[in-house]
Amino acid sequence: MGTEALEKIFLYWLCHLPDAGALQIRRIGEAAGGFQQAYYIEGTQLWKKGIFKKEENALRFDAWKGEFSRLEEEYYKLSEKGIYFITPLDEEYPRRLYSVYDYPLGLYVKGSLPKEDKATAAVIGARNCTAYGREAAGYMAKKLAAAGIQIISGMALGIDGAGHEGAMAAGGMTYAVLGCGVDQCYPRSNFDLYENIPFYGGLISEYPLKTPPVPRNFPIRNRIISGLSDVILVIEAKEKSGSLITAQSGLEQGKEIYALPGRITDALSTGCNQLIAEGAQVLFSPETVLENLGIFVKEKEQF
Repeated sequence: MGTEALEKIFLYWLCHLPDAGALQIRRIGEAAGGFQQAYYIEGTQLWKKGIFKKEENALRFDAWKGEFSRLEEEYYKLSEKGIYFITPLDEEYPRRLYSVYDYPLGLYVKGSLPKEDKATAAVIGARNCTAYGREAAGYMAKKLAAAGIQIISGMALGIDGAGHEGAMAAGGMTYAVLGCGVDQCYPRSNFDLYENIPFYGGLISEYPLKTPPVPRNFPIRNRIISGLSDVILVIEAKEKSGSLITAQSGLEQGKEIYALPGRITDALSTGCNQLIAEGAQVLFSPETVLENLGIFVKEKEQF
């Protein structure tokens, strides 16, 4: 087995280290001189280097080495489930994600990843959206997908689901970034989306298999949604919402933000209006987005 293949197996083991974020995993690998070498370094050495804040974390790291054989076996069985584990060691790893400071060290993929040579747009917004918001999300996604734009979202209720549905209705590509393992369907009411999206794109998660959809996972996964996107469309959002976290991540990554304006009396428009006040583009039409992505009128005649 080649060195790179071994590195990937050890990275798979490391990505399962409890409570370890992407940045910490990367730092462990850098401190050890590689992910395989990380298996042989003492946890106390990493603690002394400041990678672990507490000595007890270093002891847990050493204990985790006992899980390597189990996880190696699991790694080899992923393909039987139609799941791929993609890391920065692989050519397929999305280059867009390098704009994310703490980019994920491992992605579990069911289906495929967004194509590098095609533009991507996130369509995000409130779970408890209005009928107008749902219609707007589906319309925007359908028109953009028909023009070859890949649609990224989080498969949540409301705006996310409408965005995925719109893309598939156009026969386009769509990708869902999950806040749980790719072997978990959440919410259950979106089971049809969960089943169909891999045929139109893919399900993506940095969380290991069997990871439940706990609340803390969703704000973390939002940086992947923004990272995979060239532009971000916020359809409806309250003043404090996950969609605004995604938009903020996008701004930090240098992405263009569009927001659907709404009435000042509507709570679900507060976040969008706030984004516009802070410099986001007003989402007038799909044509506005397409033109800014360099897709011109001739290519839009199919509408």
